[in-house]
Amino acid sequence: MANLVEVAALASVPMAYIFGMLGLYQLYAVSLIMGTSTVFFDVAYQSYLPSLVKKEDVVEGNQKLETSASAAQVVGPSVASYMMQILSAPLSIAADAFGTLFSVLTLISIRKSEPEPQRSSDGQSHLFTEMKEGIGVITGNKLLWTQAGCTGTSNLGSSMFFVAIYLYAYRTLGISKGIIGIAFSIGAVGFLMGVLVSSSVTRKIGLGRTVALSAAANFGLLIVLLAQGSFAVLIIGVALFVSNLGNPLYNINQVSLRQIITPNRLQGRMNATMRTIVWGTIPIGSFLGGIFSASFGIIPTLVVGSVVSGASFLWIALGPIFKLSKQPEPAAD
Repeated sequence: MANLVEVAALASVPMAYIFGMLGLYQLYAVSLIMGTSTVFFDVAYQSYLPSLVKKEDVVEGNQKLETSASAAQVVGPSVASYMMQILSAPLSIAADAFGTLFSVLTLISIRKSEPEPQRSSDGQSHLFTEMKEGIGVITGNKLLWTQAGCTGTSNLGSSMFFVAIYLYAYRTLGISKGIIGIAFSIGAVGFLMGVLVSSSVTRKIGLGRTVALSAAANFGLLIVLLAQGSFAVLIIGVALFVSNLGNPLYNINQVSLRQIITPNRLQGRMNATMRTIVWGTIPIGSFLGGIFSASFGIIPTLVVGSVVSGASFLWIALGPIFKLSKQPEPAAD
């Protein structure tokens, strides 16, 4: 259902453009709809995975999801830049709508029955009761609230950075909108490499160290400060490559960890609460990124964003997750 809503929202943009009716308020509405539906989709799919596969296969399941996501990230930015050059931005969104429609069709093809949702521990089915229970799951487990702190801090810093990086590329370095996509495609290759090495790295140095190291990889965003001249796009790509290399190592391990230690009955409530915390810092970071860029300059904002995002590893290094050598035993349902 969430994907169908996204298809309709995306399709409205090229349709309005063709008929000369596209306006800024429609784009605001589409952005709001896309953000809201994405929250529902992400909470649902992360909660569904532990019931779709066995708990011992959750890590492998997340690795496969990250593999498909990394392939899309490698190809997507360059394709988007090229389509914007030859079609225009509104019409290129039509391709995104078709891609989301394909996602709907693949989800429909899943034949495994979904377990019936279960009520809260007191037998009631009230929204606020279940919200309270979801908050209790996070705050009552040191592994989960430490993870929430790390991810939220990382998202805060990186969202500040990504507001400033576009200003840095366009205004300071003079890179065109059609070329900057190349840098993001280079960076996305790091995401793919991270997926490929995640299992071997985790086995070699342990779960906790892998999560801490992958969070610290965001310090690599500071490499963009070296971007100058004809190599600027390549250097930005390298900075994104280093940061993205850590993303799948972090995501595969930390998402799997919280899915494994949470009973299936509480997956939805836990993921909804976790998403609220870790995504709640993204608009704050974007707002601060704009304010800081205007008040203190683009380069200082890049530095602050990179350091805040990289320093998120301290939540892991100083907390109980760092002591884990492997995934714990699955929680009883």
